[in-house]
Amino acid sequence: MRGIILAGGRGTRLLPATGVISKQLLPVYDTPMIFHPMALLMSAGVREILLISTPDNLGAFSALFEDGSQLGISVSYAAQAEPRGIAEALIIADDFAAGGPVTLALGDNIFLGGATAQLLRNAFHRPVGATLFATPVANPQAFGIVALNSAGEALSIEEKPRNPKSSYAVTGLYVYDGTAAAIAASIKPSARGELEITDVNNAYLAGSKVFVETLPQSETWFDTGTPDSLLEASLKVRKLETETGRKIACLESIALGAGWITPDAVRAAAQRWSGSAYGRALEREATVAHALERS
Repeated sequence: MRGIILAGGRGTRLLPATGVISKQLLPVYDTPMIFHPMALLMSAGVREILLISTPDNLGAFSALFEDGSQLGISVSYAAQAEPRGIAEALIIADDFAAGGPVTLALGDNIFLGGATAQLLRNAFHRPVGATLFATPVANPQAFGIVALNSAGEALSIEEKPRNPKSSYAVTGLYVYDGTAAAIAASIKPSARGELEITDVNNAYLAGSKVFVETLPQSETWFDTGTPDSLLEASLKVRKLETETGRKIACLESIALGAGWITPDAVRAAAQRWSGSAYGRALEREATVAHALERS
């Protein structure tokens, strides 16, 4: 499975903080926001990732992740010249996908709790269709909303409905079969001039090819595009790290656990981020891993 992370947009709701930096590079507690979707895809076993951002911000992401080899993965980059909608990411990634299935994660969506990675792995086994990941929200008028029947099957998908048919929001995580780019290319821009991902999902729904995974209650989802949600996510991450003693979205730890990199690579990353809590966590991880190797 290949993965796409869309880290575009202007971040207008977070101005002036995003005046000179991509919102996906802002910290969630003490690590860049973009680490979270990267960690999610890696935790689900995805090792080929295309990161899409604005032309101005691609250099910063490339400096952060390079080619991904230090994490045992492959990271490539592509530009979205203007914010023409989430669905355009599928078109931009067409060559990268090479006609195969892809998972698309939005760079400002955060899933905390650990369950989403397994749900994502489950979705990879579906040969056709689109898999959406949904969770109940208090303000459904602000999101894409999927209505479900008693069996959990999708009945309708609406973008920011005035009169929502359910409280289940479609989160910024999707799995699509190899027809997604062609579907995205066939839809017309919305009134705001964007290719809406809801229109792509409705095209799949019309063919009865939409599957919905609902997040368990133990999982918390954040769309961190506003100051309040970014702060709330940061506080949640701090709480989890304090309670568990483990860094959230620690990329090298995930790669080490998967057998993609060695303890020496973790120690090298610890030196890169030395002086930070992230670097100290990596140093501890490398020390434990080396001890296990010697035992």
